[in-house]
Amino acid sequence: MTRHMSAGKLLGVGVGPGDPELMTLKAMRALGRADVIAHFAKAGNASHSRAIVAQHLRDGVIELPLLYPVTTEMPPCSDGYRDAVADFYDGAAAEIAAHLDAGRTVAVISEGDPMFYGSYMHLHTRLAPRFATEIVAGVTGMSGCWSAAGMPIAQGDDVFTVLPATLPEAELARRLSDADAAVVMKVGRHLPKLRRALETSGRLPRAMYVERGTMSEEKMIPLAAKLDDDAPYFAVVLVPGWEKRS
Repeated sequence: MTRHMSAGKLLGVGVGPGDPELMTLKAMRALGRADVIAHFAKAGNASHSRAIVAQHLRDGVIELPLLYPVTTEMPPCSDGYRDAVADFYDGAAAEIAAHLDAGRTVAVISEGDPMFYGSYMHLHTRLAPRFATEIVAGVTGMSGCWSAAGMPIAQGDDVFTVLPATLPEAELARRLSDADAAVVMKVGRHLPKLRRALETSGRLPRAMYVERGTMSEEKMIPLAAKLDDDAPYFAVVLVPGWEKRS
């Protein structure tokens, strides 16, 4: 499909893990040249990504909130969830396309990096064949967390694995057993299952629980010392490698 060369430009801008000082200079410049700032949020909730960039939004910029119709209310594997989310991304892409067709530069801001477990990717696949795009890499949430924890995560020949806690328990345990170092994302209500998988794989004694990493309300504790199973969706668990340190 031919791109609209006279149209605007789509920017996928990573704004980092939460601490506004972990935004890159390139991200701040991208915000400065955008006519439209689009940001994701759960309906009824404030946008985390917008909160990160709030002090850098220039006067007169157009804001485009993109509000998820569902998040954790339905199983992600269900037809209802898939249909609702697909319709949402189709609609969001159409809204952004209207601005691009009008010649505007649209920055879609993403926590962490736009191309790593980010919602921006769903817009990119819909819009990149038609419009010019640019990706601004961001500091990932997991690197922000292990830096905040002062935790060397992988070194030398360590095999590093990133896992979503939404996987079945047996699969989590298998993959944790195979990895030297791991980060488990999307913890939330899956924490009890993840705890069992870590215990089965022998990784529980090394696991560190991090909640709202790099933010003012950051919490971190060895998972074995965490006595409850309450966790927000964006909490992570770090399992460091580098057992034989040199």
